[in-house]
Amino acid sequence: MNALRDAALRVPNPVVAVGVEVDGVGNVDDVVLYRQEPPHTYMQVKYAADSSSPVNEEYLLRPSDLGGPSILRKVAQAWQRLAGDDTPVDLVLVSNRSPDAGDPLISLRDSRTQLLVPKAAQQGPRSKRGQARGRWAEGTGLDEDTLLDLLKVLRFDLARDVVHLHEHLQMLMFAAGLRFDEEAMHAGADWVARQVADGRRRLSLTEVRDAVRSLRLEAGTSRAVLSVATLKPDPMAEDADYTVDWTDRFEGDSPYIKRRPLAPATWVQLQADIDAAPLRMPPGTTSIALTGSLRLAPAFAVGAAFRMVTGVDLAVAQRGQAWSSAAHYDAVLAPDVQEHALGLGPDLAVAIAVAIDPTEDILDFLCEQQVPVSRLLVLRPPGGAKDNSIPDAATASALTVGIRNLLRRACREHPAIHLFQAGPMGLAVLLGNRWNRLRPTTVYEDINGQQVYEKAFTIEA
Repeated sequence: MNALRDAALRVPNPVVAVGVEVDGVGNVDDVVLYRQEPPHTYMQVKYAADSSSPVNEEYLLRPSDLGGPSILRKVAQAWQRLAGDDTPVDLVLVSNRSPDAGDPLISLRDSRTQLLVPKAAQQGPRSKRGQARGRWAEGTGLDEDTLLDLLKVLRFDLARDVVHLHEHLQMLMFAAGLRFDEEAMHAGADWVARQVADGRRRLSLTEVRDAVRSLRLEAGTSRAVLSVATLKPDPMAEDADYTVDWTDRFEGDSPYIKRRPLAPATWVQLQADIDAAPLRMPPGTTSIALTGSLRLAPAFAVGAAFRMVTGVDLAVAQRGQAWSSAAHYDAVLAPDVQEHALGLGPDLAVAIAVAIDPTEDILDFLCEQQVPVSRLLVLRPPGGAKDNSIPDAATASALTVGIRNLLRRACREHPAIHLFQAGPMGLAVLLGNRWNRLRPTTVYEDINGQQVYEKAFTIEA
C-alpha cells in the first residue's frame, strides 16, 4: 500500500519495492521498504500472543531463549552492517507490545516520531537516564555515542495490535482507491504470503499493481488524505496530508461519550482548524479521502469546507463502502417532509432524520431555548428513519441533492437555518459538501445532556 500510494501521489523518494524475509540484512529482515534512493526502511516485527509483557530494557536486552544475542544487540549488529559505508538507513521495531511507562529510556519515546532521541541523550551519566544508556551500550556492544547514533534512526512502532493494524490497512486501501472490505484486505495479504512461500523475497511496484488487477481490488482513484479525529486516535494520522487531532480536546474518557470540546477548547477553534484544511492539502488536490472518527456536526463542517463548487471529490468510508461526493446516481431522491409550526421567530429549523427520528427532542429544545424559528421541517428518507435507509453512496448522493433542492425553496422566506442531524456520518459529510445557495446555517451537535443539543458551527451558505 505504501508503494502504491507513493506512486499515485508522486512523492519525492517513493517506495519502489517491498522485501519480505529478506536475505543478507541481519535481524531487520521481516519487511523492507526499498525506496528510489536510501534510506530504505528495515523492519523487525515482534508480535506476541498477548501484550502483557511490555517493551522495556529487560525485554530488549534479554538474551534469546537459546542464549544468543538480545533483540537490541541483533538490531545493532544489522545496523552496523547496513550503514557501514555511511549509507543512511531507517530502522523500525514493530510490536503489539506496549511501551513500559516506567522504563528510563522507552518512556521517552516521542509518539509522533517514534524515536527515543533527543530526550534519551539528555542528562548526565549518573542520572537514571544516563545509567540506562550505559546498560544499553554495554548490552549492544556499542559505546554510548554510537548507541545514540543508532537511536537516531531506530523507531519503536509499539502497541500496534492486530485490530489497529487491520483498521490502518483498510484505510490505506480506501485512500488508494481499492476495495477495503475484510475480504479484499485478506486477499491482498494472502497474495503476499503466496509470494513468500514461492521464494519471492522482493516484490516490485509492477508486481503489486498486477496483483491488484488480478485480485480485482480496484474500486476508484487514489486520494490525498485528510484526517480529522475527535473521538479516538486515527491510525491514518501519520499518513495524512493534513491532520486535525482533537481527541484530547473533547470531553470524556471514552469515544462513546465524547461529544463536545473540553474547556478552554471551543467549537470556534475546531471550525478554524477544519476551515484551514483546503489550504493545507497538496497543491492541485482534486480527490480527498476523509479518515478519522467524528460526530455529525464536525463531519458536516468538513463537507462544507470542501464544497462541491471547489471541484474537490470528497470521500468517506461508510459501512465498508466509499461514499464519494462524485458518486453517480440515476435520479434525485426527494425526502419525505413533515412540518411543525412554532412561531418563535423568523428563522427555519431543519431536522435530518435518517437513522433515528429526533423530532420530539428537537421540538423540546427549540421551545425551551426559544430559538427564533418560525417552523421546523423534518426531512426523512422515503420509507422513514431507520438504520439501513441509505444502503450505498448513490442513494446518499441522491438524497443529499434532494434535501438541498427542497431547502433552497423552503429557506427563501427565512434569513437563517438551524440544522439538526441524526444519520450516518457519511451523509453529514455529503450534505455539507452540497450546502450552497442556502442561508447562513447554525449546526447543532447532540451532546446527550439535559438540553440535548448545543450550537457547534456557523456555516456561510
